[in-house]
Amino acid sequence: MKETETAVVGGGCFWCVEAALLQVEGVLKVESGYMGGNVDHPTYKQVCTGTTAHVEVVRVEFDPSLLSFGELLEVFFTAHDPTTLNRQGNDVGTQYRSVIFFLNERQRTEAERVIAELTAKNIFGAPMVTAIEPAQTFWEAEDYHQNYFANNSNQPYCLYAVAPKVAKVRAKYAGRIKKSA
Repeated sequence: MKETETAVVGGGCFWCVEAALLQVEGVLKVESGYMGGNVDHPTYKQVCTGTTAHVEVVRVEFDPSLLSFGELLEVFFTAHDPTTLNRQGNDVGTQYRSVIFFLNERQRTEAERVIAELTAKNIFGAPMVTAIEPAQTFWEAEDYHQNYFANNSNQPYCLYAVAPKVAKVRAKYAGRIKKSA
């Protein structure tokens, strides 16, 4: 049986992050959901109010022999702007904040290392605001949010917001994109 690892990250709309990460070799499964808030079994409608403290996140299952946690985070940072607080493009609110929810101390340490390295290189030209927090309960988003881009690629939001992020990851990591993507 193949050993896998799980990561939970939030970087704006989960449709964007899900679609960007799903195309990368070594990523086995991506689920959209919510984490970090104070409401059990939150709905999309509740989270969109900004009153639940939940973040739109993706839970990523990946093969660490093909893609390390640090490499996954680098792709994640390519797929969103980690320098804007509580916002990604037109999506504004705490539910869109940039965050890494670590599942163990090794992930926390690796997340701190990657952020420090990217900051030292001034990759984004502005300070990174990505939070690093302990994981809480993952609440899976409603079914219609899963594989949203694959199922709705011609929807206006997908054309305007998701497709460019997918293309950016595809271009930067061309040699690491799944053949089926």
